Amino acid sequence: MSITNLTRSAVHGQNGMVCSDSPLAAAAGLRVLQDGGTAFDAALAVAAVETVTIVPMCGLGGDSFILAYDAASGKVTNINSSGVAGSGAEADYYRKQGLALMPIQGPHSVSVPGEAAAWEAMHRNFCTLPLADLLAPAIGYAENGFPLPARIARVFASNAELLARFSATADIYLASGGRPPREGEILVNCDLANTIRRVAADGADAFYRSDLTTQLVAGLNQATADGGLFTEADFAGHHADVCEPISATYRQHTVYQTRPPSQGFLLLEMLNIVSGHDLTSTTPNSAEAIHLQVEAKKIAYSDRNRLAGDPNFVDWPLDGLLSTEYADMRREQIHPFQAGTEVRPLVPINGSGDTTYFCVADGAGNAVSWIHSLSNGFGSGVVAPGTGVLFNNRGGRGFSLEADHPNVISPGKRTMHTLNCYLTTVDGEVAIVGGTPGGDFQPQCGIQMLTKLIDGGLQPQDAVESPRWHSFPGTDPSTINRPGELRVEVGMPDDTVRDLQRMGHNVVQSPPGSYNGVVQLITRDRRRGVLTGASDPRGDGQAVGF
Repeated sequence: MSITNLTRSAVHGQNGMVCSDSPLAAAAGLRVLQDGGTAFDAALAVAAVETVTIVPMCGLGGDSFILAYDAASGKVTNINSSGVAGSGAEADYYRKQGLALMPIQGPHSVSVPGEAAAWEAMHRNFCTLPLADLLAPAIGYAENGFPLPARIARVFASNAELLARFSATADIYLASGGRPPREGEILVNCDLANTIRRVAADGADAFYRSDLTTQLVAGLNQATADGGLFTEADFAGHHADVCEPISATYRQHTVYQTRPPSQGFLLLEMLNIVSGHDLTSTTPNSAEAIHLQVEAKKIAYSDRNRLAGDPNFVDWPLDGLLSTEYADMRREQIHPFQAGTEVRPLVPINGSGDTTYFCVADGAGNAVSWIHSLSNGFGSGVVAPGTGVLFNNRGGRGFSLEADHPNVISPGKRTMHTLNCYLTTVDGEVAIVGGTPGGDFQPQCGIQMLTKLIDGGLQPQDAVESPRWHSFPGTDPSTINRPGELRVEVGMPDDTVRDLQRMGHNVVQSPPGSYNGVVQLITRDRRRGVLTGASDPRGDGQAVGF
């Protein structure tokens, strides 16, 4: 049963497929593919347009995590580009102000943005077309404007107070008589167009090592009355990590995920735990299947919060957590018919997260899985005057002020990151490419999609539209002490709900306005060479192919 009456048909193609939450970005990527570009070229064009058109969720002031599959070599490459805390960001600085949690908005919530470095890493390592050509559509939408879609307009309306807090932000986003733009109204950001044009001409150096950097740092530091914590050297030192992804075997699939500081290992750990059970004997939304996945979630999230941090600062046993021996041991701790205690996380992270995810594949077998974000909706709320760049609040959402905690804030340190995406191969060829926004919900959604596709045999669009569960609370300090809830969407079978309740799960219907992801998904039929794209009706986006 679908979550919504507004169901969509799957989209099929042989030569290329783009799934994005922005129809304008999807169209830009499709044009690149039709003009002879690769999936890598199209993905860069899509990413750039999304930073303009999906304003609250991603931008040049945010971060990116990418998986890129090269069909010629059969190799998957991971590009991680999340930035560090500023040079003055000592935990004691905040503790002395009487704070127990990091500021969630404003310049003190910001980490160095990674988006521009991700663009350059993608272009340098994979793309065939000139950078300026691939960024041209984004520049056009920033300079000439674009009509605001419905869901983005609603996010604008609910964040009017944050947008008004900083004058440079209000000048761009409250230009319509002091109110946020409404659905269908044209949003223009000429300063952002000029910034992207600089990156198109000079690469990431324009963002991290130029007079534009001076503007960005000054805009951050001047936005706070007590002085800023960033230096131009903080920006100049940023680079994207181009590395091998982490992976696990699930059934016949090799499942790839983004390497830490991404928390992508959570999905792999959960899959390792449930792999010891035969889910093909259950229906995808049966109580048995959901119970097992929820209990695996509790274990993996507990491990993340006890141990995980920036690998450059914290030594923690990633290989051990992903080993089959560890999964076997943890699996034994799951009672087959009884819910376990909700594991309380140790790291406070505010909010549900506002992010966007897209995927691209081409007829040659190449594929890209890409997630990028400002963290919360509109991030920190701070725009550097004259640049159009809206900064993230990843530092405020991810760092702890607890002494000796693996995620305690420190200069030059990256926070553990909720952003992650997945890609699977079978016999060395790409099979599934997918992901979703949603902060800590992302790995929970990932295991639901993969088990429904691989074990349950659902078609991609059916898997995307089927009702979802969300094990709550996560890591939000405002809700951390609430009793555990297993939230289910409208349409979850009644017998499933009753059986889960009998097992001891506190099952509740997802409250109005709950965010349960916006999945974009591509599968590839290796025998026929057919690409199938599925785009979530919970969002504004679409799948396009040819």
